[in-house]
Amino acid sequence: MSLEPLLEMQGISKTFNGLRVLNSVGLKVFPGEIHALMGENGAGKSTLMKILSGAYQADPGGEIRIDGQPVPTFTPATAKALGIAVIYQELSLCPNLSVAENIYLGRELRRGWTIDRKGMQAGCVEVLRDGQYVGELTRDALSAEVLVKMMVGRDLSGFYKKEHAAYNPGNVVMRVRDMADGKHVRHCSFDLHAGEVLGIAGLVGAGRTELARLIFAADPRTSGTLEVVGKTVTQLRNPADAIRAGVVYLTEDRKAQGLFLDMSVADNINVCACVPDAHAGGVLDRTHAAQRSNDAIRSLSIRVASGKVSVGSLSGGNQQKVLLARLLEVKPHVLILDEPTRGVDIGSKSEIYRIINQLAQAGVGIVVISSELPEIIGTCDRVLIMREGQLVAEVGGASGHAISQERIIDLATGGDQVVAHG
Repeated sequence: MSLEPLLEMQGISKTFNGLRVLNSVGLKVFPGEIHALMGENGAGKSTLMKILSGAYQADPGGEIRIDGQPVPTFTPATAKALGIAVIYQELSLCPNLSVAENIYLGRELRRGWTIDRKGMQAGCVEVLRDGQYVGELTRDALSAEVLVKMMVGRDLSGFYKKEHAAYNPGNVVMRVRDMADGKHVRHCSFDLHAGEVLGIAGLVGAGRTELARLIFAADPRTSGTLEVVGKTVTQLRNPADAIRAGVVYLTEDRKAQGLFLDMSVADNINVCACVPDAHAGGVLDRTHAAQRSNDAIRSLSIRVASGKVSVGSLSGGNQQKVLLARLLEVKPHVLILDEPTRGVDIGSKSEIYRIINQLAQAGVGIVVISSELPEIIGTCDRVLIMREGQLVAEVGGASGHAISQERIIDLATGGDQVVAHG
């Protein structure tokens, strides 16, 4: 390996809206080296790469060198000419073009290639935390424990924080009966208890998200009734009816279906809870709204300079916590979480699990839909298995079957059926 770096970044800083997201960061990448850059959501990884690609301009004072030569101005055209290509965190595809057209968009097809997957393993890992360089590890020194501690700055012992005591559910807080949409969900029924974390597991396409959206009245149903805290919800025409009944839903796609990316963090948090603050004539009490959003930012540890910052500029983990804060402001009886930690770093995952446990201890009934079986096993008291639009089995709780990865996979793919309603 060459002793001279192919790429060298020195003293790179970047500030957004008064918040410094990179603070004099350095990076060296050598020819033939696979270099991993790691850190929590919001650590500054994507920002550093966007500076390297020319999408962002760094604050004055830093320097980027390619083959030892300083490059005074970095633009997307400069980066492309220097042979720098970036695959961004968010997909940048054109849905109206074919697969082949997307692959070769902006460049001509020249020749085929093969991928050396073994050679893609990183030989060096560099870690950022809160916009600052933490340290570097070689492949031989890598371990999950050391890497996590470098990324989050602390040990994450008791990661899920779930105390699996004897199953002792509270009163039924939600009854779902005969829920169906005629396509993806086929006559599903179950009970959810106060203080219970109920998982819904299954293969992709099993109908888990579709069931959640029916309960929340986000999609039309062909049959089904909903009862919340002992009262039948007679009007369940849209999400507003579900929210009034005390049921809220955290979507699996926060950017497309959950957040208003061009609006501020504060406005996103206040969307559902602003009606009680309105004076006569519909004028919002902005003092109360600002106080509420500031309280939510503190309680959920949302990393942001102020509530006025655009939510679209936040990392995935902080965006997820903003969406969760909005839902909690309506003081729900039932919280449905669809892929609650998708695209979220390990530190934010731990914080979300802490929030789930606190809400359950406060008596909220929680439904967790997740494709990550360790998450289902670690957070849930009871798990329903969904297959081909039906709830086919139950593990944990009073079912007599322990929650295990092997059993969930077996049932999700066609094993023995043990149907229960809670």
